[in-house]
Amino acid sequence: MAVRILHLHSSFDLGGKEARAVRLMNAWGPRAHHVIVSGVPGALGARDAIDKGVSYEIAQDPPPLAGKPSVRRYEAIARAMRGFDLVLTYNWGAIDGVMARRVYGAGRGGGGAPPLIHHEDGFNADEADGLKRERNIYRRLALPAAHALVVPSRVLEAIALGTWKQPPARVHRISNGIATWAYHRDPERGALPGFKRREGEVVVGAVAGLREVKDLPALVRAVGGVSGRVRLVIVGEGPERARIEQAAMLMGMGGQLLMPGFVDRPWRFMRAFDLLALSSRSEQFPIGVVEAMAAGLPIAGPDVGDVKAMVAPENAPFIAIRNNEVRLRDAIQGLVIDPAVRAAVGAANRARAQAEYDEGAMIARYAALYEGAMGRPGVLHPS
Repeated sequence: MAVRILHLHSSFDLGGKEARAVRLMNAWGPRAHHVIVSGVPGALGARDAIDKGVSYEIAQDPPPLAGKPSVRRYEAIARAMRGFDLVLTYNWGAIDGVMARRVYGAGRGGGGAPPLIHHEDGFNADEADGLKRERNIYRRLALPAAHALVVPSRVLEAIALGTWKQPPARVHRISNGIATWAYHRDPERGALPGFKRREGEVVVGAVAGLREVKDLPALVRAVGGVSGRVRLVIVGEGPERARIEQAAMLMGMGGQLLMPGFVDRPWRFMRAFDLLALSSRSEQFPIGVVEAMAAGLPIAGPDVGDVKAMVAPENAPFIAIRNNEVRLRDAIQGLVIDPAVRAAVGAANRARAQAEYDEGAMIARYAALYEGAMGRPGVLHPS
């Protein structure tokens, strides 16, 4: 009989955490039935990546995950957990699911709540420059109700242990993984709408949600300062599109920027790029970096989260010590001018991705953790 899993997402538009959650859903196949709640109504783009044959539904009229602390709202969330074998919560936007279990987990509201595992993957723009004290306190109060806390990066692991005061036995660091074998292929014709390589140009790629924390206008300005025939392709969609386009216009880069929107299955287009660049003010373990590494690309970007530890040592000189546009421009320039360096760094990144970030190990670790919480070994991912 399939296990029933409730997913409480801050948003279910396709980003790093959603891509991983969907990949796990696809891996479980018919062994699980999923009910998905998005804290942002209508933000459901990630469901398009769910494989046919996976049993899932979008919760209809669920209790709100955000709002002022309210006993009534906590009770409603706890009641919504009834009947599930496991509850999975994701990021700050779903932390009230954890608090609801803390308040009503075994009482009249929860009716004996199922085990809950919380996932923290990073921070939005409002915490990019520093964590909010009140949120840290709230997490300390809520997280004892979780069976486990999962983080993808060493930086987040240190925050969980030091700032959120979680016991080491409850904190699990599981690196994001991908099907690395799929990325070493030529790009598919037409995979990137509007893209056609021009002779002699170097293509700088970026794959990111167009959100403020990604600071993509800064990437536009950095690429605009690079000498040589360069084109920037930003794959993704979101509310910052107009600001990015305005930055390109002010830099006189109208013909150098392509924004094809969201494109699924990135292995189809990743090798159309010559390098991957990121400009985020906050990251932890960005899946786009792993995908680019698996495709054999060098990475240019700021030293945020685990990025510098993720890439191969040969790539370290192109991870800027400080997060500013001049440093990012210089890192990109160093890769643009020398194709031999790009090839050598990309090959080292690919070898590292295959050795450390393949999805098989990630799927096995999540299966073991989820099965352990439910007390049902082998129910998700039989050995």
